[in-house]
Amino acid sequence: MTRPGRLAGAGAVVRRRLLVAVPVLAATSIGMFALGAASPVDPAKQYAGAAAFTATEENLAQIRANWGVDDPLPVQYLRWIGNLVQGDLGWSTSRHEPVASVLSARAGWTLLLIGVTLALVLVASLLLGALAAYRRGGLFDRGLRAAAYTVESMPVFWLGLSAIAVFALALGWLPAGGLTDVTATSTSWADVAHHLILPVGVLAVSQAPWFVLFVRDAVAESMRDDHVLAAKARGLPGRTVLFGHALRTALLPFLTLVGTHLPELVGGAVLVETVFSLPGLGAVTVAAALGGDFPLLAAITLVTTAVVLAANLTTDLAYAAADPRVRLDG
Repeated sequence: MTRPGRLAGAGAVVRRRLLVAVPVLAATSIGMFALGAASPVDPAKQYAGAAAFTATEENLAQIRANWGVDDPLPVQYLRWIGNLVQGDLGWSTSRHEPVASVLSARAGWTLLLIGVTLALVLVASLLLGALAAYRRGGLFDRGLRAAAYTVESMPVFWLGLSAIAVFALALGWLPAGGLTDVTATSTSWADVAHHLILPVGVLAVSQAPWFVLFVRDAVAESMRDDHVLAAKARGLPGRTVLFGHALRTALLPFLTLVGTHLPELVGGAVLVETVFSLPGLGAVTVAAALGGDFPLLAAITLVTTAVVLAANLTTDLAYAAADPRVRLDG
């Protein structure tokens, strides 16, 4: 396919994905709204906080009227969607500030954690998985697979607490949490990087087994392909055969794995942020769930869903870019 044709095909993929994304986001919003409506938490009392214990029923009724919580559910949903389209995400009852302010202040730190972790996992899994496949059946291969299966059975919060106990408390090498030291008066990137070593390491270790094992199996399979065997027969160096031929073939299905595994990476990031007291979306998500903060939970859920859909679209385009044989127009 010519370059203009592939650009047109990419546009068609984007349009098809949007046709899927809109119903998915609509269904997600309806589900979140239905769960919020079924909650036994009284929005008026939740908004009033401690004052609800002394507030009269007339005051609480006025709050409900102001918020429109006594209106029929379809009316409430359409009003919520209308506000959402205008950029009004509502008021966070757990943070006592606009939801948009919570997201803008904390989403960047979560994206930083996920982005650095994903880059580390991709590089490490490609290297380790390829080497294990090249030395298939050897000591390194058996040890790597045993470690991967062991880590798969460990919850990410347990890994985080164990890392804190060993590297922060016992050895004192790394800080136990936060983004800066307690005595710091400003935030520097060096300090942030130092505090992110443990969280990124824990999240990367928890997510790496699936990627490592996938690369190992995919490269081991491609090592038996004709073009790889032909490269060996021509006497090419083992490094060239492994990284220049076998690994390139395994990269295509690996791209799909990255897109489908992103939701689990986001979920792991929420737990890691909570364990290490990072100022991302993790801690506020947990607080919102415990406090029944529907506006904040709904916004985080919709944003996460949109990010996952965008990642799947990016994966499709990257797959097609890596393999020109893939058709984008149908």
